[in-house]
Amino acid sequence: MEEAETTVVLRILAVDGAIERLRELAEVLNSIGHVVLLEADLEKVGPVTLAEKPDVAIVVVGESSAHALAMIDKIVHEAACPVIAILDVEDPGFVREAAKRGIFAYLTGIEDTRELESAIDIVLRRFAEYHDLEGAFARRAMTERAKGILMERHSIDERAAFNLLRGEARRTGRRLIDVAEGVVASHPLLPGRQAKPRADEEEETVGEPSGGQEKRGEGGPRF
Repeated sequence: MEEAETTVVLRILAVDGAIERLRELAEVLNSIGHVVLLEADLEKVGPVTLAEKPDVAIVVVGESSAHALAMIDKIVHEAACPVIAILDVEDPGFVREAAKRGIFAYLTGIEDTRELESAIDIVLRRFAEYHDLEGAFARRAMTERAKGILMERHSIDERAAFNLLRGEARRTGRRLIDVAEGVVASHPLLPGRQAKPRADEEEETVGEPSGGQEKRGEGGPRF
């Protein structure tokens, strides 16, 4: 006996100016087991997203127009989740412009529930991959910043700076990125490099007992 497929229940924000179209979309989404959040007012998309945290947003665009592109642009920036556009007509030029504004998929209708479910699955995967990639770039940028700080502070090269970060991570049992974030966060609080003494200052220190001088070079550079 085959096991029935389990549908993951998602919270889907449905956005459009026409309430009739919203209700039609809501009926289809409800029929495949999802929770639907209806919102006809574009100005409320941001607050609704913050309050309800939808998994996906679907905007019923209708015709391809400059107004529709402006609506997509606003929803993509306000929704903070992957966006699917429902179009009444297939317009390759409009789809390209919509993609530039951040939609992850588009459909030309909602009659085929399997196609709709497939589109939702695809955009969720693409959205996760996008954020994984974005996170990798952010971690690399943070590590590069930390290395730059250590290179400037200790007058060392890039390899030595990386070895400092890696050694601290191993010593403390922390991730490399956590050590890098700590270096960057504490950088404004750290004293700057000491300037070399002027010639007249060096003359004044000649003859001073060596016991009064601070020992340097022990233990290597510190953060």
